[in-house]
Amino acid sequence: MKTIPLKSINETDRQLNEESAPNSLPFVSRRLFVGAAALAGAGFIGGDASAQTRAEQVAGRRGNNPSDPGPENKTLLEANPSANTPPFTDHGNPGPIWYSFDLAPKRMQGGGWTHQVTQRELPPSKDLAGVNMRLTAGSFRELHWHTANEWAIMLTGKARVSVMQPDGKMFIDDVEAGDLWYFPSGYPHSIQGLKGEGPTGDPASDGCEFLLVFDEGSFSEDDTFLLSEFLAHTPPEILQKNTGWSRQVFDQLPPTELYIFEAPLPGRLEDDKRFLGPNLETKIKYTFKMASMPPTGKSAGGETRVVDSTNFPVALNIAAAVVTIKPGGLREMHWHPNVSEWQYWMKGKGRMTVVTAEAKARTMDFNPNDVGFVPSMAGHSIENTGTEDLVFLEMFRTSRYQDISLNQWIARMPDKMAEAHLKLAARTIRSAPQDKHDLLPA
Repeated sequence: MKTIPLKSINETDRQLNEESAPNSLPFVSRRLFVGAAALAGAGFIGGDASAQTRAEQVAGRRGNNPSDPGPENKTLLEANPSANTPPFTDHGNPGPIWYSFDLAPKRMQGGGWTHQVTQRELPPSKDLAGVNMRLTAGSFRELHWHTANEWAIMLTGKARVSVMQPDGKMFIDDVEAGDLWYFPSGYPHSIQGLKGEGPTGDPASDGCEFLLVFDEGSFSEDDTFLLSEFLAHTPPEILQKNTGWSRQVFDQLPPTELYIFEAPLPGRLEDDKRFLGPNLETKIKYTFKMASMPPTGKSAGGETRVVDSTNFPVALNIAAAVVTIKPGGLREMHWHPNVSEWQYWMKGKGRMTVVTAEAKARTMDFNPNDVGFVPSMAGHSIENTGTEDLVFLEMFRTSRYQDISLNQWIARMPDKMAEAHLKLAARTIRSAPQDKHDLLPA
């Protein structure tokens, strides 16, 4: 990918935005955000600025006008200054585009924990929902199935996963950080944490942590179909006819859900595969080693890895891209022509601007463990505002990843067409990048 330097924006605009930013504040742990859940649940929605002119917006950011001598929640301001004092280009109210897993309460029990960000927490996200889960070594997420397709990425540690097909064949594999899996709706499956190679007591080597993404915005991790509940709520005489198990055996079964629970570590993967014998699924791959795949695109600005049904064929309804942006770099202005975007921020810090129809625009800052949302077809860009690489997931409810580059579109316009719309001379227009460059360097 050819390296194109990021063009400087209007210096006056940049200075106005810098003047309006809050004074730097001492670092406060983002774990303290739980106390501000009500504000975050509203997506930091502010007043409607649709009636303001640009001159009024600029005037409000000069001198002492943006000062706030009253009480302030400095924790929130430190993590998201753009929410409180947005750039003057923000306009109207496109709805919430931010939430954080650090605001979602955890369901905690022996063996691990889980929490979720769904349409209930981020109302515009009707296509996708996310679940963050941790399992200690040996612990299971109980055997279950659900109405949504499940896409997952391993964040830390190792796990063993299995899924059974309607034809009775079972796929089983071990996954580690950077690996993916995809389980179709209705297919029963399991996830078990494994012991890592680190020292005893090191959380990073004790089991695993992963992100699950479901293609139902209203999905709830508390409403899945569980093995324990299917057995416990079937009359014992029916269970005996079905399995041959006596009433005494029925009484020994778990009377309620297990959900997440501790268990001994499994044996070798090869032994489990050998046990399955002819019932082992070997042709269809439900896991994908994304960390070992070459980048889809790479430049001085960073790199992208796109995974959809073209290279992970089983993933028929969820596509993804893992994006790494170098400090100061930019995920270029673009949009997706077919679907909305759900994001999970994994490392670093950045700022996203989203522009929807009716001149509605919102800018928000993002940090690790945050969730972002972009409405279908809305233009947006993401800048790395930190000092380390920014890494985040782009998730889509579709089989194929697609995006449209603003720079590439303008470059394809004949001169007179471009001049008529942009009110700029052709020589200025052609000074912009003349092709698509996913990531632009600082």
